[in-house]
Amino acid sequence: MSTSETPGNPGASAGAPPSKPARKGLGTLKKVAVLLVAAPILLFAAYTWLTLHWSYSRGSRAGFVQKFSERGWVCKTWEGELAIVNMPGSLQQVFPFTVRDEAVVKKINELMGKRVALTYEQHQGVPTSCFGETEYFVVDVVEIGP
Repeated sequence: MSTSETPGNPGASAGAPPSKPARKGLGTLKKVAVLLVAAPILLFAAYTWLTLHWSYSRGSRAGFVQKFSERGWVCKTWEGELAIVNMPGSLQQVFPFTVRDEAVVKKINELMGKRVALTYEQHQGVPTSCFGETEYFVVDVVEIGP
C-alpha cells in the first residue's frame, strides 16, 4: 500500500475527500412508489375488463320498446326501456336496458313500435355508469309477430 492511499479506500489520495456511497435505497423507494401507484390502476382495469366480458346471466325479454335514447355528458350510451305486457289489461312491467353495439342500436330504431324480443347479458358490478346505466346489455333484437 502506498503512503498516498488510505486503508479504507485503496487508490484514493490522502488529501481527497472520501467518495459518497451509492444510494441503493433511493432506487428501491422509486420502485415501491411506482408499484403503489400502478397496482391499484392495473387492478381497477382488470376488474372493469372482467365485469364487462364475463356475464352473470343471459336471457331474452319480449315487449315493446317505449323509450330509447343516447344519454350522458361525457360517456354517451344508448339507454332504453322495454314495456312488458303479460296479459291484456294487466299493468306493464318496465325492463331498463343498455346497448353498446351500434348495429343493435340501428335495429332497435328500425323496430320501434313493434313487438320485439331483446337478447341481453347481465353484467353485475360494472364500476362506473360510463359503460351503461343498467346492468342489462342488449346484444340482439328480433321482431316477433303480433
